[in-house]
Amino acid sequence: MKKKNNVFDYILPFVLPVLFLIFWQTTALRINNNAIIPTVDRVLENFINFFNDIIGIGTIPMNIGYSLMRVFLGYSFAALIALPLGLLMGYFRPVRALFENFINIFKPVPSISWQPIVLGWFGIMSLARITNLDYGPIFAKLDNFKFSMLSIIAIGSFFPIWLGTLDGVTGVRRVLIESAEVLGASKKNIFFDVLIPAAGPSIMSGLRAGLTSAWAALVAAEMLPGSMTGLGYMISHARELSRMDVVVTGIICIGFIGACFDGMFRLLINKKFSWGKDVR
Repeated sequence: MKKKNNVFDYILPFVLPVLFLIFWQTTALRINNNAIIPTVDRVLENFINFFNDIIGIGTIPMNIGYSLMRVFLGYSFAALIALPLGLLMGYFRPVRALFENFINIFKPVPSISWQPIVLGWFGIMSLARITNLDYGPIFAKLDNFKFSMLSIIAIGSFFPIWLGTLDGVTGVRRVLIESAEVLGASKKNIFFDVLIPAAGPSIMSGLRAGLTSAWAALVAAEMLPGSMTGLGYMISHARELSRMDVVVTGIICIGFIGACFDGMFRLLINKKFSWGKDVR
């Protein structure tokens, strides 16, 4: 009986994907129009030719590389602001009173809504243009990292990181702080040795959600004027060419990489911060 259960557990996760692929292929063959829905084999062909130039904008790995770097830069910038701000707001009431209502005004606004504003602020300003490099291979590569794109990604990831950090600090059990105070700990010791470690699981959850949001904001960022690389640009350019097979290929790449990021965070949280449930 145990063997049957084990086999069933292995098979069950593949049932829905297989049914979905069958439905997708059947629908695509009936419609028979790549501009509406491509067949599974046509999308698979793009992955088989993974290292070939695709619709004249470079290989898929090259576009993935540019997207990853944009997400990393925007996400890192957001974390550098959101983490200390969330910690300070959670520990010091005056800081929280000063910032909370102001930040909450902007929290519900989708990152894509900021496109016109950041484009007006930064235009086509990029990492290459602020370094005053002469035009060449290095300039061409750095010019792909425009501040307007990085800002969209940073805005998308800021709020989940900030909220996770704030909730983590404010959710620390009061008895932990009071015990530290009784033992003579200073405010500095309480902040660094009690609050931050105890809030660790929630902070990691915020970082996890922030990375997912940053990856989700990527497409909006790479649709801004001046973008010539990246998965988001590949999707928008393929749509203009009615290459839905390339659009689906880009969507699968974004979904797969995003799922890998989320999985890595989930493993890290389960391995290093599983004790968080016991201290809340």
